[in-house]
Amino acid sequence: MDFASTFAHALTPDSLATLALLVGLELVLGIDNVLVISIVVARLPDATRNKARFIGLSIALVARLFFVAGAFWLVHLTHPIISGIPVTWRDVVLILGGLFLIWKAVKEIHGVIELKDETIMDSVASAFGWAIFQIVLLDMVFSLDSVITAVGLTENLLIISIAVVLSFIVVLAYARPIGEFIIQRPTLKILALAFLVTIGITIFLEGIHQEVARTYIYLPMGFALVIELLNMRYASNKRKNGNSSEIR
Repeated sequence: MDFASTFAHALTPDSLATLALLVGLELVLGIDNVLVISIVVARLPDATRNKARFIGLSIALVARLFFVAGAFWLVHLTHPIISGIPVTWRDVVLILGGLFLIWKAVKEIHGVIELKDETIMDSVASAFGWAIFQIVLLDMVFSLDSVITAVGLTENLLIISIAVVLSFIVVLAYARPIGEFIIQRPTLKILALAFLVTIGITIFLEGIHQEVARTYIYLPMGFALVIELLNMRYASNKRKNGNSSEIR
């Protein structure tokens, strides 16, 4: 099938519905990515944060498209490494990725509490490279399951690729405003880090075949976020009322 035929097939109602479903899936997973990116670039100077986000996400996009290109090979990662032992390469990636995410989040929580995150890392070049490496590494961990799930929904790699690119554009657009909003508010940053600990534990549990419904993760996270935003709104109104009283 040539490219024109493939593209025409991608415009059928069923294919468009699948595309919408895949974009939704990628955006849900993109929430995790935005949080990770926000924390990873937090210690970089203001002038280089956006550059690190863009380069890291661009490399991650290329890596994810390579995943899509080898999607049907990627499914074989769910086969046991050694016959008779229920451990797959997917499990290994999820276990190591989950542990790394837990370590990273706990380390950053300690940094926020002990005020260590207020100091920009000494070597800007090494910090910049390390930030990009972490963005790419964790994006690949997040994308592994999403690509395998996408292959289960459709065999049209063009549809999957379009969904990946569209979600990348949305994540890139919102990574900076959301990231800066989190970085400037320590309590919100700690809450985001707590979310990442939970996500890391979830990924680790998936790696040892202990499935946890994402609903049980995202609903409490959303509830906690709403409470924190209400608390911030209350504090803002209280400051405004206090200033008004002083003027009168």
